[in-house]
Amino acid sequence: MHPGQPLRIALYARIFYGGGVERVLVNLMKGFIQQGYQVDLVLHTPGGPYTSQIPAEVRLIDLAAPRMVRGLPKLVRYLRQEKPQILLASQHYTNEVAIAAKQISGAPTCVFVSEHNAFPRNNLHQTPAKWAAPAARLTYPFADGVIAVSQGVADDVAMMTGVPRSRIQMIYNPVVTPELYEKAETPIDHPWFQPGEPPMIMGIGRLVPQKDFPTLLKAFAKIRQVQPARLAILGNGREQTALKILAQDLGIAEDVSLLGFVENPFAYLRRASAFVLSSAWEGLGNVLVEALALHVPIVSTDCEFGPAEVLDHGKYGALVPVGDSDAIAAAVLAILRDRPAPVTSQWLNQFTLEQVTQQYLKAFGLTPQASSPVTLAA
Repeated sequence: MHPGQPLRIALYARIFYGGGVERVLVNLMKGFIQQGYQVDLVLHTPGGPYTSQIPAEVRLIDLAAPRMVRGLPKLVRYLRQEKPQILLASQHYTNEVAIAAKQISGAPTCVFVSEHNAFPRNNLHQTPAKWAAPAARLTYPFADGVIAVSQGVADDVAMMTGVPRSRIQMIYNPVVTPELYEKAETPIDHPWFQPGEPPMIMGIGRLVPQKDFPTLLKAFAKIRQVQPARLAILGNGREQTALKILAQDLGIAEDVSLLGFVENPFAYLRRASAFVLSSAWEGLGNVLVEALALHVPIVSTDCEFGPAEVLDHGKYGALVPVGDSDAIAAAVLAILRDRPAPVTSQWLNQFTLEQVTQQYLKAFGLTPQASSPVTLAA
């Protein structure tokens, strides 16, 4: 690196799927750029719904290696040649590969790994889940830092990996951004979201077992027995067909819409009468923060590990038992009868991009490089 050249932070991921982690990485890239850092995004395979949201200032590094093991030598080469000050990895098994690449390369780069979810406890017969904790136990002690997105996840990482809790830093996700509010004002032409329509209940997330949308559908069927309402779920996933069949079996298909992946979910969320998170487990629950920021009433399962932290243990939203469709239905009906007070700005501040970016830089041992915020390219 030439003298006077801005320091470089590299973010490392396998592919840019349309999930919460990818949205967090997009926001972090913007935050680091605004603070004067150069940013690389290192991907095994470019592509995915969030690729279009990568800031123009970011240099995209294509490892051209769909399989993780084949990407390891290419990541080693990148670290030796480019020597970024920081490499931030997210999720399994990019975390483990990043640590291995640092050890093999001998590069001076500091490698930080971030945990966005609880360690797998279900479906341990599946190879990816089965090896997550053992692989982390072998590699995480060699990381320069471990970051968890909630206190619960930090405790879980310590328990599952043996890394001392004192070495694990908790930093909430940078969810609240100016773009969130701007995108929320975008008009939408879906007829269900227009004024005068029945109350709109929403769920957002990948259509996978973790999100437990079957319980949400069962709760909605009970809500419909009491009053007119509609349910929209944003997200893609392998359970889409099964959820459509369940909606038919419950007799609610005409009032349920699975809208798939939506690049701007905030415009839909802002117009919801209630948001429901029905997950069996979470790491933080970014969408809960988004709903808080947009003053949408919330019902959430009290699952491990994020919702209770985000909602201040029920102060800013109803917490119900996991898998309890009766409790979800009762809580939603209560919200529709009596809309709760909105969250305070002081509470939301801990999830803002500006504050979270500063916390990451502090964890990295870095300081802002720009005397004033950098304007991102359109």
